Amino acid sequence: MELKKIVVSSLVATLFCVSLVADGHGVHWGYTGHEGAENWGDLAPEYSMCKLGKSQTPINIDKTVLACANDLEAIQFNYETPSKEVVNNGHTIQINIEGGSSIKIDGILFTLKQFHFHTPSENQINGKYFPLEAHLVHASAGGELAVIALMFENGAENQLVKKVWDVMPHEADKTAPLTLSAKEIEAFLPKNKEYYRFSGSLTTPPCSEGVRWLVLKNYATISAGQVEEFLHTIHHENNRPIQPINARKVMH
Repeated sequence: MELKKIVVSSLVATLFCVSLVADGHGVHWGYTGHEGAENWGDLAPEYSMCKLGKSQTPINIDKTVLACANDLEAIQFNYETPSKEVVNNGHTIQINIEGGSSIKIDGILFTLKQFHFHTPSENQINGKYFPLEAHLVHASAGGELAVIALMFENGAENQLVKKVWDVMPHEADKTAPLTLSAKEIEAFLPKNKEYYRFSGSLTTPPCSEGVRWLVLKNYATISAGQVEEFLHTIHHENNRPIQPINARKVMH
């Protein structure tokens, strides 16, 4: 998941940070070179979970890790508020949402904070990467996180993505107004919302664990041109490599 700018001590605060601040200096990270994913855990003490964690995301979801859950509950959606802005934070394109939209799972209400994109996909399904993956980030009042992951396969141009791309800033640390209705945001997701579920982490520093991951089994479409436009805007691929599953199972 992508983050955006402040000193943090809680999981909810990390939702909007692109960097943590340690000893008065910004701790920069990226996807290539010295600041790339393989070195995140060594960039700052706050990032140590990136190398020490045992429940990290992304993962490959295949039959070897699946465990059947006959009582896996449906996600209860209550998206009622529009987006307010689109941000180019240098790592991704992020759409921030007005307060008031939520999902309910495990009897807990999680408020939709933002959604953002990764190319190629971070998670895999049966060893397959997708051209794009969206993460819809939700937070509970108690500081827990739930992320809905939506995969995109090659196909027709995506109309909601087009609205975002049409106004997204092409420079890092820039923001532009963007109004997507609650109806548009919910229609962005497939009608069939069956999902895979596992316990994982943020996919960017500080790689905090304890995140509920809900990966939708059905996909949206994206055109090759739209993927290229995203890459041209952020100037690099922005997916973390697949992480060990360890003792975890994926419920479905």
